[in-house]
Amino acid sequence: MSSGDLNSSQAAQRLGIAVSTFYEWLSQSDAGEFVIRGQAITIRYLQGGRRGQGRIRIDESEIDRLKEAMRVFPQPQPRRRPPVQLRDFPGITVQLGRPDD
Repeated sequence: MSSGDLNSSQAAQRLGIAVSTFYEWLSQSDAGEFVIRGQAITIRYLQGGRRGQGRIRIDESEIDRLKEAMRVFPQPQPRRRPPVQLRDFPGITVQLGRPDD
């Protein structure tokens, strides 16, 4: 066991999610359906055991990569022009007001 490896509960705690959510993320990643902020992500992890049914181990750098993918960067809002005040009414071609006799 490397000192940089984490088990499932430690990894979930570092990500700030429940362990069940972490397992769901892993299954989505295995199926190629895991997306964070519109970007497809593949989670690299180890699963020991004779038939791959053992304990899950994930490197700390992989957790840091996932956290960086979840980071939100503020986007400046484009400045809008103020609405133009029209003195005329579009589509009306006659003089407005009371008709003169």
